[in-house]
Amino acid sequence: MARMVHCKKLNQELEGLDAPPFPGPKGQDIYDNISKQAWLEWLEHQTRLINEKHLNMMDLTARTYLNEQRDRFLSGQAIDEAEGFVPPAE
Repeated sequence: MARMVHCKKLNQELEGLDAPPFPGPKGQDIYDNISKQAWLEWLEHQTRLINEKHLNMMDLTARTYLNEQRDRFLSGQAIDEAEGFVPPAE
């Protein structure tokens, strides 16, 4: 049976992550309070930001920016959008 969490982002009881996404207290907090669905939505948004803003992940400023955006995204606050992103036609 899947581990369930009350997702802070989506405000629903949903399937949780299989493991913390990274070590430390922040990773544990995400594991305890964010659903797999919300985390996958963040990963998609993160990829768009990296690609459209041409972020260099070797740059500490870019990593700090993404950490701030992740925290805002997962808490439901306003986030930056990828300006050149056009969603695929369905």
